[in-house]
Amino acid sequence: MSRRIDYYFSFQSPWAYIGHQSLRRLVETYALELSYKPVLLGELFSETGGLPLAKRHPARQLYRAVELQRWRDKRGLDFKLWPKHWPFDARLADGVVIAALADGLDPEPYLQRAYAAVWERELDLTQKAVLTELANAAGLPGERLVAQAGSDQIRAAYEQNRLDAIAANVFGSPAYVLDGEVFWGQDRIELLEDALKSGREPYRPVDRAPI
Repeated sequence: MSRRIDYYFSFQSPWAYIGHQSLRRLVETYALELSYKPVLLGELFSETGGLPLAKRHPARQLYRAVELQRWRDKRGLDFKLWPKHWPFDARLADGVVIAALADGLDPEPYLQRAYAAVWERELDLTQKAVLTELANAAGLPGERLVAQAGSDQIRAAYEQNRLDAIAANVFGSPAYVLDGEVFWGQDRIELLEDALKSGREPYRPVDRAPI
């Protein structure tokens, strides 16, 4: 039986984009089942104590820009640090993934195009026409999926992903959950692969002993 990874992400997240091809390599190498779980980051941050970028201390914002450049080189990517249409409301773009899953379709070709659309091509993923074109190019019924992405059913599934994230102790994007063990950030992919290679039991949080 193949092992499953719950993949929490949003197209808002540069780190999800940076790590996606490495994640796909793991999926193919280890014949993993990937459970796509788009999640609204703003609400997840507020629930778990995180801060949106604009509210972080300037030192943290500056360090983030340096890290993006490091990982751009490390992963062999070519993307903009500050894309023209970022930040943006990712509900509709994320919702297309959920709509595809609800129709029994593989969203992966759309994910690859949508990540590149934000971070490389600087397209506006709040626009229905842009999302429709991306989905069509991925071999999906773009017009139908974009229409479904704004439905009550898809909004409910999006909210359920947020609840699932909180229940799984996920607090950011990307997060990869293997057997209940959370690997947060694309820079943990190597640790995720170590866990897959070894077949070890998942690590669990350890409560600090009372003083």
